[in-house]
Amino acid sequence: MNDQDITAAEGFGKDAVRLDEGHVVGQGGIPDRFENPGLPPHVPRGADLSEAAAKRAEKQVAGLFTLSILGTVLFVLAYFLVDIRTMAYLPGIGDMSLQHVLLGVGMGLALLGIGLGAVHWAKTLMPDEEVVEMRHPMRSSDADRDEVVRIMKEEGGKAQLSRRPLLKYTLGGAMSLFALPVLLPVLGGLGPMPQKSMSLTFWNGGPSGPGEEPAFTPMRLMRDPENTAIKASDVTIGSVFHVLPEGLLDLEHGVLEEKAKAAVLLMRLDPSDIKSQKELDWGHQGIVAYSKICTHVGCPVGLYEQGTHHLLCPCHQSTFDVTDDCKVIFGPAKRPLPQLKITVDDEGYLVSAQPFREAVGPSFWERG
Repeated sequence: MNDQDITAAEGFGKDAVRLDEGHVVGQGGIPDRFENPGLPPHVPRGADLSEAAAKRAEKQVAGLFTLSILGTVLFVLAYFLVDIRTMAYLPGIGDMSLQHVLLGVGMGLALLGIGLGAVHWAKTLMPDEEVVEMRHPMRSSDADRDEVVRIMKEEGGKAQLSRRPLLKYTLGGAMSLFALPVLLPVLGGLGPMPQKSMSLTFWNGGPSGPGEEPAFTPMRLMRDPENTAIKASDVTIGSVFHVLPEGLLDLEHGVLEEKAKAAVLLMRLDPSDIKSQKELDWGHQGIVAYSKICTHVGCPVGLYEQGTHHLLCPCHQSTFDVTDDCKVIFGPAKRPLPQLKITVDDEGYLVSAQPFREAVGPSFWERG
């Protein structure tokens, strides 16, 4: 079927124009010109009609730029004066590094002040009349180009920087100081090394916050989440327990942070299947305890294959051999899982004999 047949079948005459050609049906083509609707009438703002309103807007913009300056100062002071290990409790979030909180607040205020100040300045003081320039050649004549330069200079003056020096100085201060939060991390890093943040866990004797290392005392291994102690007789060959140190789940604050480092998997193997003498010595009658935190990126290792004695990390499939010091046999992890040395107390409950002898978790800079 040709175009004429299609046109006839659609009920239009032979002179009609198809819709898919971009024309109006039955009009015989596009008109040469459309009427210019023009621009909407300009509505004066308060600052255009009243110098008092303009002065008030100027102070508001300057106040926002000053807020940006204060945010930058807060960032710099927190960077140099606040110890990264000083913790602060935030409702609904938990314990966080006070320095990180102040850095975030300072950076946020610095950005917010400049952004809101620039927007408020443009909406209240800068000219808001729409202007249309009809120009068909891509390059204007030299006279037109000179006129554009003249208009830019003239209109730039209407931004009132020269008339309102308070805006100029506060904007200059905010923009020049804002470079500091960007440069400081590049030049000096984000503070001191975390030191023993991953080496100290609750197994060392309590919360691993800033300050001196807590004195070690043996801790019972508690079921997670039941928070009940485990006797050696409770652990059968092939069974797996998710355990935490005694007292951790009783904390008022910081449970999640401490749990993230102190989580342990407890398993019992036939001692004849264990290849490492150190693993036998650090366990109890084939019962062994290993950190649950993968040494790749810190995911929880929770999949145990009893037949192969393999621990599998579900995130990136790193696989650890429980019979041989939990060495990596597959996947991206580069280090074995740290072993927790355990024994039993006078009542037959499993307890820690010493804390982890190496940092748990991913291979960060503080690990040897």
